Amino acid sequence: MAAMLGGSAASLAPATFSGAAAGGKTVGVETVRNVLLCGPQGSGKTTLLERMLLHSKVIAKMGSVQTGDTVCDFEQDEKHHGHSLASKVVYFSHEGRHINLIDSPGVPDLAGFPAAALAAVESVIVTIDASRAHAGGGIEPHTRRLFQMARNAGLPVLLLVTKIDHTEADLKGLLDRIHEVFGPECIPINLPIKGNTDVIDVFDHADEAGSGTSFMSVASAHEHIFEQVVEMDSELTGEYFEKGDKLDPVKLHRAMEAALTSGHLIPVAFCSAKTGAGIEDLDHVIAQQLPSPAEAHPMLPHHASTGDEFQPDVSSPSKPCVATVWRIINDPFLGKLSFVRVLQGTLWARTELYHGESKKPLRITHVLRVRGKETHEVEALGPGEIGVIPKLDELRVGSVLHAAPDLHLIPAHTPIPMPLSGLAVELRNHADEGKFTAAVHKMMEEDPGFVMERVAATGQTVLRGCGELHLRLILEKLKTRYHVDVGTNPMKVAYRETISGSATGHCRHKKQTGGAGQFGEVYLRVEPLPLDHATGFEFVNETVGGTIPKQFMPAIEKGIRQVLQHGAFAGYPLTGVKVSVQDGKYHDVDIKEIAFTTAGRKAFIDAIAKARPTLLEPYVKLRVQGPAARMGDLTAEVSGKRGRIEATDLEGDQCIITALAPLSELTTFASELKSLSGGAASYEMEFSHYDRTPPAVQASIIAAFKPKADED
Repeated sequence: MAAMLGGSAASLAPATFSGAAAGGKTVGVETVRNVLLCGPQGSGKTTLLERMLLHSKVIAKMGSVQTGDTVCDFEQDEKHHGHSLASKVVYFSHEGRHINLIDSPGVPDLAGFPAAALAAVESVIVTIDASRAHAGGGIEPHTRRLFQMARNAGLPVLLLVTKIDHTEADLKGLLDRIHEVFGPECIPINLPIKGNTDVIDVFDHADEAGSGTSFMSVASAHEHIFEQVVEMDSELTGEYFEKGDKLDPVKLHRAMEAALTSGHLIPVAFCSAKTGAGIEDLDHVIAQQLPSPAEAHPMLPHHASTGDEFQPDVSSPSKPCVATVWRIINDPFLGKLSFVRVLQGTLWARTELYHGESKKPLRITHVLRVRGKETHEVEALGPGEIGVIPKLDELRVGSVLHAAPDLHLIPAHTPIPMPLSGLAVELRNHADEGKFTAAVHKMMEEDPGFVMERVAATGQTVLRGCGELHLRLILEKLKTRYHVDVGTNPMKVAYRETISGSATGHCRHKKQTGGAGQFGEVYLRVEPLPLDHATGFEFVNETVGGTIPKQFMPAIEKGIRQVLQHGAFAGYPLTGVKVSVQDGKYHDVDIKEIAFTTAGRKAFIDAIAKARPTLLEPYVKLRVQGPAARMGDLTAEVSGKRGRIEATDLEGDQCIITALAPLSELTTFASELKSLSGGAASYEMEFSHYDRTPPAVQASIIAAFKPKADED
């Protein structure tokens, strides 16, 4: 029986489980297509899905973003803002294929959602809005970012030009810019015809009378894409030159999948969700050209013991089940919903699977398929399928479920953006502390780009997100959905402490309070580690002759780790240091763990003070896009933020500036950029690395630090 899901209680009905729904059987892995649909906000993704669902007869009438009745944007906050705020799943059938499409938000601040979905799909469609690229306009920075994210994941990408019906759309100019930005591998797989009211597939059609476009003939486009595909197979290339395009379909399909997976071919398709032009052909390309789970894989988990990538075996649905969680929703009626992608085997209802390293299995009671806010119970999900497991509180994004108790897999390394923007928050009503903590925990489960942390150095509770809009949405959700009201303050930048030299430290801790006292003496040495060291810390015991009993080394390390957490000289976490305990003393009567914890901590602080302590600050990769006429002003603004300009590019009437800049200088950058450009410029940033702060900045931060009195 179908049920409804979503965050707004007014739109929901409680779930009823009464056996498998219609369509509850698994589908063959060769027929499955899992595709992520992503692109900039306003490029028409949600409307496109409405048109595709209408075309496949899943819905009888298209909804619209304006009226708030689309299949995917069903949350009240999405209706209020007029755009998607989280990933949604729909499925439909076309040409005998079971197609799962994931609709992801287009707001750059919410890039964590499409990033997390890379663990669920074999291919990615990136939308490009033809209505924004007219008259020399450029490819938007977020489009570039999404494209690169998919290619870095090794997934096939299809570029989909939307809104081709726009009166000022310059499709030839846009295709030229696609080649400039993404490379010559971007080749049309269909072309607009009849005044952009229809399209023709140029892979299946060598020519069609009267079907040329204003910028490319069907024959030349067919030849171009065919040659690009057959280049993947030398034998097929020879056959092509001998026989033309009348080739073995199996060999041709195999070459197509190889070209897509390797990035040798980036198909470009054209459509209009408004008129329906190109929708039939887009469905055909997804069904017949994009890979199945038997031909390509999403981003995969790794074996914990070796670090090797797990290789799923989809040859039989009877293989031991392995599934990964890529999305979480906390629904007020259905409870916690874990969206899973079955990597191997079959996920059955009323069965047990193991989670992580746990030897205690989890009971899978129900299995669901999801289309927007509708859920349909099924008996099982086969290899490659996407579905939902309800009411398992132990699961998180990245959790791996498996049938074999001795299998331990760690999550796929999905490119979740580091949350760089932050706000310090204070509860207006301290009685809401429990409600606040529970709400934030649920929101962090749902949103991969959101974290909360309590910063000991500053005493602040900080909400971190991927931009100002992201933080506003988080605060809005806290208030409207969870009824928690908070005040906000500027967040202090997440600096880190490190050292740039080597030094020794010593502490003799002696405390007598009557009866047995405390005694421990530690000599240690610190050395800097590379800034890109995997853990940022190493601890080595170099003592000889039992000067410190081995059982007290963990106590010394505990004291050192206290300093790593709270800082040694500026109140920020310390990283990039190797500690070698070289010597020490103990007393047979007064030997205690706390004595060596204190001695280790103080000896470490002593060594840090002599090892040329340095403060590190986070740098971000900054991409600014604005009017080409304002390039000089925009470049000067970035340079004034201690930015290091890496590149400046012109695309039509737009300029794109790429730079590295310290995050501390960008707290008011959004408003300054808006003022400078009259609202015509935009920017994106993502974490790059940590680097040393200038001496003047470091001195002012250290001077403002007021350490707490040390307690033994």
